[in-house]
Amino acid sequence: MASGYWVTTYRSVSDPEALTRYASLAAEVVRSHGGRFLIRGVPARAFEGAETQRCVVVEFESVAVAIAAYESTAYQQARSILAGAAEREVRIVEGV
Repeated sequence: MASGYWVTTYRSVSDPEALTRYASLAAEVVRSHGGRFLIRGVPARAFEGAETQRCVVVEFESVAVAIAAYESTAYQQARSILAGAAEREVRIVEGV
């Protein structure tokens, strides 16, 4: 079974303190679903029109587990902290 990945890019963060609170709670959810952070931070360099946006990649056992973690009540509560504090895109992608 292929791994599942959360791939998140941030377009903007208007409230860094909210992001810090969110990150702490979200990390607990990730760990409780067996996930592990592979990338978390600002790129060292960006190419092809991309800005140096914050990026996060989290690996899970499978796409189903990644989706379950994202849809969990605990994660949705953590995510609500970002309302009005950050603009981002989140995708769940199957590994090769």
